Amino acid sequence: MTADKPLRADAQRKREALLATARKVAAAGEFFDLRFDDFASLAGVGTGTLYRHFPTREALAEAVYRGEVATLCDRARHLQATRPAAEALATFLRGMVDHMDTHQGLARTLATLWADHSSALAEGSQALEQAVTDLVAAAVKAGTVRDDVDAGAVMMALHGIGAAYDRPRWRAEADDVITLVLDGLRRPRSEG
Repeated sequence: MTADKPLRADAQRKREALLATARKVAAAGEFFDLRFDDFASLAGVGTGTLYRHFPTREALAEAVYRGEVATLCDRARHLQATRPAAEALATFLRGMVDHMDTHQGLARTLATLWADHSSALAEGSQALEQAVTDLVAAAVKAGTVRDDVDAGAVMMALHGIGAAYDRPRWRAEADDVITLVLDGLRRPRSEG
């Protein structure tokens, strides 16, 4: 299916139903427990519709991933436009931990599907890094964040948080890491 031609309203609704079903199944950690055709019946569409929109399980997972990344990037832009720079950055980073916590099953599903390093995964990572870069740059410009640490270090901390999801106290420790990152980014007050 090409991205050039807009979908009819009914086709778009069916595509969204498939994506919503895939997100729900992946979040429950059951993405591999179903036959691929089962996604169609769970979404209330025909198998022809499934294959027309997503010819493979990987294509469906990639579309879910792209949607998640787009949502996160939109959130970063919204925060940057509506909040003071330091608050926007802190809110986004804490929201990323919330997102990781809520979507652990989806993250594991995607990691399993793309063990061979998909280009979609790389593109998504670049888009998220750009969103974080923009938030950090705005906070640096506002004078609230140090200018000697770049967004790559923040992304590394986020990747580390995500990779450690199986720790018993993951959520509390993840929140602590974000606090450490934010404290480390804070521009020191000049002594008078």
